[in-house]
Amino acid sequence: MSEAVFKETAAELRTEAVPLAHLSLELGHLYLEDFEAGPERLAGHFAEVRIWADAVRASVARRTRRPRISTCFLVDDYFTRFSAPADLIPMVLREAEKAGLVIDYLARESACAIADRVELAESVMHRLVESPPPGSCGFRPPVSQTGWLANGRRSPTMPAAALGGRAKGWEPPRETAARDHSIFMDVELWSEKDGRRLWSCPFLAAVWQLARLGLLRHLGLPVLTWTQWQGADFPHDWDRLPPLIKLTGTDAAFSAYRTCTLMSNRFLAVEDAVRLILDQVDVDAGALEQVARRSAAEGMPVPDAIAQRAAYVFYEEPLR
Repeated sequence: MSEAVFKETAAELRTEAVPLAHLSLELGHLYLEDFEAGPERLAGHFAEVRIWADAVRASVARRTRRPRISTCFLVDDYFTRFSAPADLIPMVLREAEKAGLVIDYLARESACAIADRVELAESVMHRLVESPPPGSCGFRPPVSQTGWLANGRRSPTMPAAALGGRAKGWEPPRETAARDHSIFMDVELWSEKDGRRLWSCPFLAAVWQLARLGLLRHLGLPVLTWTQWQGADFPHDWDRLPPLIKLTGTDAAFSAYRTCTLMSNRFLAVEDAVRLILDQVDVDAGALEQVARRSAAEGMPVPDAIAQRAAYVFYEEPLR
């Protein structure tokens, strides 16, 4: 005879679904010096990006009849507070429009750390699952203590005393999933200064990718959700600007099955680090299942590996 099992429904977290486009297309990610250089630098950036944006759109259109593509742009207000939204955002939108580009969604980079009182970066950090390389003995503290994440086995630094007094020669690092030869990476996720944690650019960019892929949740609820911007004027204080704003009337959702980022090749090392981080995040299982089921139903199934859902176009900047 089977026994009835009673459960508290409030104890079961339900993963809420989010709208999903086919592609989230990022029209650049710039540093402080790019904005300081003025409209001319932005004009050059968007003129180059327009070429590749058209190619990316054509590629998606080849795979689906009615592609849903949303565009986005990330402004750094985390590491530096250059200018004010009232001055910077109109300049960005104006130069993008001159190049024939439209920015649907604009986000503040600080929102990748904290948005709507949710500590997103901290939450993602607690979801990191390090891949223990073969032969590891647990001598090194976990990433939650060190703030460093690797894709394999680091060169041993264990003192001879811990090895029973036996001296040991140098050993090379080793990538866990190496093919013939290793490409070893060790990425700093944060630093500490005056008792404050400063998240690294690669780690915040990894959070940004997870948001664009529709995979961020807090207690089952979506986070970093957009606010429709209604006003004609932007505020003079970054903290008065919502974390993520929708600037157009597009029907394409902010999050998507896949992402593509168009940027200068000077960001290549940062994005390599981003992919390493994404490979070791234990993403919300409910969110993963929703994206997999819906993308397959539309004939555009996504790869199992999160990092493989993120594509890039790195363009060569002209010499100045």
